[in-house]
Amino acid sequence: MLSHLSIRDIVLIERLDMDFSGGLSVLTGETGAGKSILLDSLSLALGGRGDASLVRHGADQGQVIAVFDLPGSHPVRAVLAENAIDDEGDIILRRVQSADGRTRVFINDQLPAWR
Repeated sequence: MLSHLSIRDIVLIERLDMDFSGGLSVLTGETGAGKSILLDSLSLALGGRGDASLVRHGADQGQVIAVFDLPGSHPVRAVLAENAIDDEGDIILRRVQSADGRTRVFINDQLPAWR
């Protein structure tokens, strides 16, 4: 389950931190309020296509961090172990998108070998 989403310098968002507690979370708002930016940011953290246009105007880079609270038996934990990525507690996905188009991904603050 997604437990935290942190966004820095993505499109119109300068800084946003959202905690998701147990239960249902709903995003609502007027047209143009940024709901799609939140979903696009989560997609970026999960491996979606990155693009220099995602970086907020005037910033050198944007960053999204998604923190997941997954049970010890979740299949992703086996994938992390197979790739020698530390697997202690939460799963933290961080994606850094540079204004020059380059992108980097980190899993539990490590660069994955398959990048």
